[in-house]
Amino acid sequence: MLFKEIIGHKEVINRLIQTVKDNRVSHAQLILGPEGVGKLALAIAFAQFVNCTDKQYNNENGLMADSCGKCKSCLKFNKLIHPDVHFVFPNTTTKKVTKANFSENFLTEWREFLIENDYIVSLNQWFEKLGVDNKQGSINVRDCNEINRILSFKTYEAEYKVMIIWMVEKLYHSAAPKILKILEEPPEKTLFILISENHDQILSTILSRTQLIKLYKIKDSEIIDSLIKKYQTETERATEIAVHADGNYMEAIKLATQNNDDKFHTEMLIKWMRSCFKGNLNENTKNNVDGLNDLVGVLAKIGREKQKAFLNYTLKISRACILIHYDQSTLLKLNPEEAAFLQKFHPYINPLNIEDIHKELNTSIYHIERNANASILFMDLSLKMFKLLNRKE
Repeated sequence: MLFKEIIGHKEVINRLIQTVKDNRVSHAQLILGPEGVGKLALAIAFAQFVNCTDKQYNNENGLMADSCGKCKSCLKFNKLIHPDVHFVFPNTTTKKVTKANFSENFLTEWREFLIENDYIVSLNQWFEKLGVDNKQGSINVRDCNEINRILSFKTYEAEYKVMIIWMVEKLYHSAAPKILKILEEPPEKTLFILISENHDQILSTILSRTQLIKLYKIKDSEIIDSLIKKYQTETERATEIAVHADGNYMEAIKLATQNNDDKFHTEMLIKWMRSCFKGNLNENTKNNVDGLNDLVGVLAKIGREKQKAFLNYTLKISRACILIHYDQSTLLKLNPEEAAFLQKFHPYINPLNIEDIHKELNTSIYHIERNANASILFMDLSLKMFKLLNRKE
């Protein structure tokens, strides 16, 4: 992965290049940013640059330097098989790995996953690749023991031994103490690169031992330019996608390649909200109850990570309703289906109920993370949503 292949973040990249030039690379760095901005791509590109044996300075495209892409080290990075670069990521038992799960057991799938998606990936995509169904992944004690074991060895051929920990917020609290010492005082020429999307979920003992590198949303102009060059998207369509993606390049790719996740979310939300709102469930009207049961059945079967994604999508739409209520619709990033639905639906989510709706949705996400029964959870949430959507005062 070359720096020039990363969308945006030129200032951050140049600062990282300068640390290498000045020989003051921090041994533990935390790349923090929202979904879809290329955090993992940047981590891999930086690791490749650090170990490149023929760095190209005075580069172009607004960059001070880049990896050569041709040396022995870079060629191995291209296939993610460099012996001195290691990955740790959330995982769980699957049909293939039924016990003693840790990251090394999934490296083949991990390499395929990253290369297939051009290193722009999400946790939901990774769990879908693994086929975890209703399970939730984590970075466990076995992973932490493996970190200590691997880093106790000398480098094979590179200047730096690199440990990339993706989604460090998924690190088990009970497992974290096992890596605190090596994170604070690693062997010489060891580089930790931690990646996260949720600052508040990272253990304070981890945060205090890392140097923060913060990434922000990608500019619309950069997304448009990339879509036109890489996906041959028409300028008008690329502009429309960039506005809707709101700085999330992964979302832009999904829209450009017609991924159906958002279509499912939109269609399911419309059906769910209509079922919750249109009839008094307390009257046990057969059609209403049967329809709601069917929807709850669908939501209960899609897996916990997708259930959380759907509820987060519902939170997004509810916020959009409030912006419309206060005549701030110009701030919205909606696709045509969402806009058409909200034009009629937005009055039913308003200042009278928005706080309680957000509370119930966030509580449901919390309970899903703790393995609540999905059928019971969504039926209970639906009944509560009926009352909230029909609240008059």
